[in-house]
Amino acid sequence: MTDLVIDTAEVFQPLLAPARYKGAWGGRGSGKSHFFGGLLIEDSMVNKGMRSVCIREVQKSLKESSKRLIEDKLQKLGLNEADGFKVFNEVIQTPGDGIIVFQGMQDHTAESIKSLEGFKRAWCEEAQSMSVRSLQMLRPTIRDEDSELWFSWNPRRKTDAVDAMLRGATLPTGSLVLRANWSDNPWFPSTLKQERLDCLRDNPEQYDHIWEGGYAQVLEGAYYATYLAKAKLEGRIGRMAADPLMTIRLFVDIGGTGARADAFTMWAAQFIGKEIRVIDYYETVGQPLASHIAWMRERGYTPDRAQIWLPHDGSTQDKVFDVSYESALRAAQYKVTVVPNQGKGAAKARIEAGRRLFPSMWFNDATTEPGRDALGWYHEKKDEVRNIGLGPEHDWASHGADAFGLMCVAYEEPTTKRAAAPRVPTGWMG
Repeated sequence: MTDLVIDTAEVFQPLLAPARYKGAWGGRGSGKSHFFGGLLIEDSMVNKGMRSVCIREVQKSLKESSKRLIEDKLQKLGLNEADGFKVFNEVIQTPGDGIIVFQGMQDHTAESIKSLEGFKRAWCEEAQSMSVRSLQMLRPTIRDEDSELWFSWNPRRKTDAVDAMLRGATLPTGSLVLRANWSDNPWFPSTLKQERLDCLRDNPEQYDHIWEGGYAQVLEGAYYATYLAKAKLEGRIGRMAADPLMTIRLFVDIGGTGARADAFTMWAAQFIGKEIRVIDYYETVGQPLASHIAWMRERGYTPDRAQIWLPHDGSTQDKVFDVSYESALRAAQYKVTVVPNQGKGAAKARIEAGRRLFPSMWFNDATTEPGRDALGWYHEKKDEVRNIGLGPEHDWASHGADAFGLMCVAYEEPTTKRAAAPRVPTGWMG
């Protein structure tokens, strides 16, 4: 065969150029796997004798590998033994006595990974499942001149190893990374079109993760997941600046006990008419109060512009610094309000207030993302034996959610005063 034509969606065109690291992330139906499968076939024809490996974190059988996809593409392209491709039970032979193998990284040790030395292509499918250990072993192993590591994945958590590596602040040298979704696929099948619409209708809290490449949220019992999904669909999460003439309201949660006892979270919002404009989020662990005040001043949340709301324990003397948050913030010239203890049922009241007010909330995307991650994860703890709810799970997300709930219970809806009727002078006759 002299000519080989492989159709490529426009979104993937940048990945046709040579690069040490190539990544494509996004939701279902984008064609990520089909693109990399086709590219592997093309590269195998150009670089005769090339050895390649298709990797998943866990691969118990070849049914879980990319082997069938590559076989189907070879058949569709009309490539066979005459062109140098021969399919065996466990491997695929490529032109010039090259080879494609299929392996699970979890089965490798520091010693066995050396078997991949000399391989020029490593394609990590479902890369969101790759562990830090696996990446640390794989990256230095695939090191031949002009070798490439490819990653395709549907994001799960921002802290997953592949996201930290290819979507973090600093990418590895020689990286090409892009986002691809169903809307970028010119061959998006009609059956998936209906699946997507059904998901949007029936499972809106997971739609963004499944179809748009957003990070996953708790599948069951998430208090705010549906509300966040709706806010995004309605365009209430975007670019938004603070109104310079309106008060900045800062709502705080202070860690109680346990591993995050010294956690400090804060939402910044403005109440404008009946809209709640959430403009910022701050979270830290183990930092002194001076750090929190420094952050507020750096952001322009100075005492002349900002007011602070604390939970009931904000007026309690701190065991370490021998001073309460309330008194320390007042000493820094801030106006402080301590919200009284709501007693039993306080968590439920905060959640109900949050759900009631969510339709009137707008979020500045860039500065509130970590807080929205916490809201999306904040969920009900379950007694699996009795199948009953036990109240909110107290984990990494609870402090951000509690500060958000404080904002909601402290919110007072503005009232419109009825204008007084004009006074009629005594003795005037109409």
